Amino acid sequence: MKDGSCKIDPVTLVGNTKGGLVTETLLLRIAIVVVLGSLAYFFDPFAVSAPAAGLFGLALAAAVILLERQLRKASLARLVGAASGAITALLGTLLVSIVLERAAGDNALTHFIVLVLLCLGLYIGLSVGAKKGEALNLSALGVSNTVEKPTAKTINILDTSVIIDGRIADVAETGFVDGILGIPQFVLRELQLVADSADSLKRNRGRRGLDVLQRLQKSGHVQVKIMDDDFANVRDVDMKLVELGKLYSCKLVTNDFNLNKVAQLHGVAVLNINELANALKPVVLPGEIMRVFVIKEGKEYNQGVAYLDDGTMVVVDGARKMISRTIDIAVTSVLQTTAGKMIFGRFDERMHAVYDKNMTTSTTTQSSSTTTSSGDPAMARPRESAAAQG
Repeated sequence: MKDGSCKIDPVTLVGNTKGGLVTETLLLRIAIVVVLGSLAYFFDPFAVSAPAAGLFGLALAAAVILLERQLRKASLARLVGAASGAITALLGTLLVSIVLERAAGDNALTHFIVLVLLCLGLYIGLSVGAKKGEALNLSALGVSNTVEKPTAKTINILDTSVIIDGRIADVAETGFVDGILGIPQFVLRELQLVADSADSLKRNRGRRGLDVLQRLQKSGHVQVKIMDDDFANVRDVDMKLVELGKLYSCKLVTNDFNLNKVAQLHGVAVLNINELANALKPVVLPGEIMRVFVIKEGKEYNQGVAYLDDGTMVVVDGARKMISRTIDIAVTSVLQTTAGKMIFGRFDERMHAVYDKNMTTSTTTQSSSTTTSSGDPAMARPRESAAAQG
């Protein structure tokens, strides 16, 4: 560079840093194994042969390394909870040992009971403390959880309705969905039952859902994961999805209105495909001119009904006589409902007549220019005859 400075690629920097940390960790583990094995070999704490003592030291080092690897994966809240549980277990064992020594005396049975209580107390304290530590709010103590990187990507669980709908595949290919798309086994079973149904309509819907899953698996934009979790005590598939969302603290992707409401009541986040589609519909303001194709008559007198390309219903006043025709309307109002958006418009015959007159004039002009440029066969004959006589 001109200023003499150099740029460092962030990816290369992160890779070098990770490689250095891995090398340091590996060297530290080797040192622990060598130190513990050597100490056990030379000091022989159990008065056995030196090789046996060395093997015991190596086994102890392996246990320490395994414990260290598990602790590295645990979150800060789980570590705090486990430490609290272990300290509580040690204090409880100390109090019990004092009571036993004064009541039963200092003998072998008392020592055995104290050691058993110590092991059980540590096990229960560590396991229960680590589990309950997940509920700790460390931010209230001034400790930020943002320093810890997430250990897994976000999981978005798909239900049967959104798989059959198929639009999730289009959304995923655009890159707007990140993380992992989770497909529970009970959703696959329900989808297979629909695909094997005797009803041809249901069978086609089920096969469409299976095709959508294959499309998602072949797509390189998202990762599809089959989830084996099931809840035997819950029969309803929707409630199983809610329980799965609560278990992994993830989002449900659906277009089912009832599942959307139930999940929100249970505190589970929902991504509704229908709400996304409604949000992406074009904005229409009152007074704008639209060109629509009237399909049928409306419920009220002299009304016509048309639909936009995205399925939005357009109710047109004064368009009953214009069924099966394309007309221009003026938008009067837009109504947003839970089912979608509705557009109300008014048909003006005078405005449409002016438009048709302009279109007819333009078409006639184009036809005349085309005929003139191509030439009239009747006018061409005398020219050909004159050429022949010449």
